[in-house]
Amino acid sequence: MKVVTAFSERLGLRLPLIQAPMAGGPSSLELVIAASSAGALGSFGFAYTQPEEMKRQAAAVRAKTDAPFGINLFVSPQPGAIPAAEQRAAIEALARYCRELDLPAPEPAKAPYAPDLEAQFAAVEDIKPRVFTVHLDSVPPQRFQKHGIVVGGSANCIAEAKRLEELGYDFVIAQGGEAGGHRGSYLRDPYQSLTGTLALTRLIVRAVRIPVVAAGGIMDGAGIAAALALGAQAAQLGTAFLPCPESGASPVHKEALLQVTEDETQITEKFSGKPARGLANRFIREMATAPQLAFPAQGNITAKLRAAAAKAGNADYVALWAGQASPLARKLPAAELIAALERETIAALRANAALIKE
Repeated sequence: MKVVTAFSERLGLRLPLIQAPMAGGPSSLELVIAASSAGALGSFGFAYTQPEEMKRQAAAVRAKTDAPFGINLFVSPQPGAIPAAEQRAAIEALARYCRELDLPAPEPAKAPYAPDLEAQFAAVEDIKPRVFTVHLDSVPPQRFQKHGIVVGGSANCIAEAKRLEELGYDFVIAQGGEAGGHRGSYLRDPYQSLTGTLALTRLIVRAVRIPVVAAGGIMDGAGIAAALALGAQAAQLGTAFLPCPESGASPVHKEALLQVTEDETQITEKFSGKPARGLANRFIREMATAPQLAFPAQGNITAKLRAAAAKAGNADYVALWAGQASPLARKLPAAELIAALERETIAALRANAALIKE
């Protein structure tokens, strides 16, 4: 017995589950292979990855499995060159933390601050993944659809979902306020686009005709079943996969997730320049009102601090991206986690059906 939706059948998945693309390392090659091989849609977060490396990792997946996988990119416009003098305040705000780890103060960020987006698009066309999704904005999907790629985009509000439908997207990811990592907002103030996953999923299902994938705060089969009951065609889980041994998250990140017993997350812009949800630590609390650079330049000047802290096992300065249901995290290999999610989803659906009495 298995759970099937029209969306999961179209993609060739065993169950309607997407392992969320998590940029910066967590959605590693090993995690994508394990998730796709187990019947979910393994997904690369390639926002910060150079095109040739994108191609290398895609080829490595195909050398291991014929299962479908996805690629995600951040598509928000980059700022122009920021003069060094205008970066001084943001750099000074970081300097004292760098000194604690025996690091020099950050060098001014130099444009371009991220890989060339057009070159990344060309790599996606060359790779031809089963799925391509975008975050932080929208782009015309037809360029990729003509290669047989199924294209989706994130929405934090109804207006963004409708924009995706109008542009011709194949599906929309309803990213609820509980979700870990970067908020996908671009048509509304991100702090006014924090509707919870249950409400947002139902609102978007009612507002558009294309399939909806629910994302945010879903950690087990009961959460997947709830999303399906609301009309979603699949669920996207990110935080649930972070503690997996195949995940590229740092050991200090994994350990922090497994220790929390309450929702201890906050939204911060101080690591990257864009609002993102993570476990609150010293950096997030003390930097709350500090000056910052625009995204993704802020990420450039915090990069060495974050890397050094992770290497030292110091959680104070690591971007511990996580959703609000982090206390439900469990340390399982990806295949075992996916098998558990499938069992739990079936059990939850059965239990709900048992509530109906003639």
